[in-house]
Amino acid sequence: FPQAVIADNLIFISGTPGIVPTSGQIISSDFEQQVRQSFSNIKTILEEAGSDISKVIKTTIFMVAGNDFAVINKVYIEFFPINAPARSTPQVMPFPGGILVSVECIAQI
Repeated sequence: FPQAVIADNLIFISGTPGIVPTSGQIISSDFEQQVRQSFSNIKTILEEAGSDISKVIKTTIFMVAGNDFAVINKVYIEFFPINAPARSTPQVMPFPGGILVSVECIAQI
């Protein structure tokens, strides 16, 4: 499936877990590291598509139940220090392969 689709002036990024692109492996079993890697991956995808993280207008963060919203808030402010995009954060059943979080977003080009 595509990691992103461009339609008109919007980029729709598919669910992006905390996988290290060079290895294809989850960065760690640590929730915070996975969240940070997910957003790093999104930043890279956006830049490759001619956009950047400041143009994100909506995120959906699917996190495995039992993890801490405070961690997501901490990482979110690192990537969006001003004008944070709208966000929803549903808790989900476990993903396969040790994935604890998957982030999708919509950004402007």
